[in-house]
Amino acid sequence: MKNVSISLTGIIFLAISACTKAVDISAEKVAIEKVLVNYVVSVENEDMELYTRNVVHDKAMVNYGAFGNPIVGWDALKKVIEDQNTMLSEIKIDVSDLKIHVYETGKFAWATCLWSFKALMAENPIVLAVRCTWVLEKREPGWVIIHFHKSVPVS
Repeated sequence: MKNVSISLTGIIFLAISACTKAVDISAEKVAIEKVLVNYVVSVENEDMELYTRNVVHDKAMVNYGAFGNPIVGWDALKKVIEDQNTMLSEIKIDVSDLKIHVYETGKFAWATCLWSFKALMAENPIVLAVRCTWVLEKREPGWVIIHFHKSVPVS
């Protein structure tokens, strides 16, 4: 009787596993990369509409820019980006060493990359090496950034 019970449990597990749709990790990575590219494009072009489509609007979210205090909530993040758009011009971001990792369920992902960030503040050039970490979640209709952390190396 014990062997029948174990066999039946195994068959049920296999049946449930067969019904679970496999996640296409490669396709998810392509979709995530598009979100990260759109983030950069939105910053470079000061495009708040594009920015808002790629970042979750959550009051509890906490993000870290390269400088300053934690940015808590969507309203605070939106203000930081709007202030950045006022203070900086001619923003150019070159991305390198992008690595995307998708959790096996296909619902969460994290990514890392390096930025070469260039801009003008008034007439003064700014050049920063920025290290970026991203956390994304797959929601309707697709992937959104739910957290980021940016830092500059100490030199």
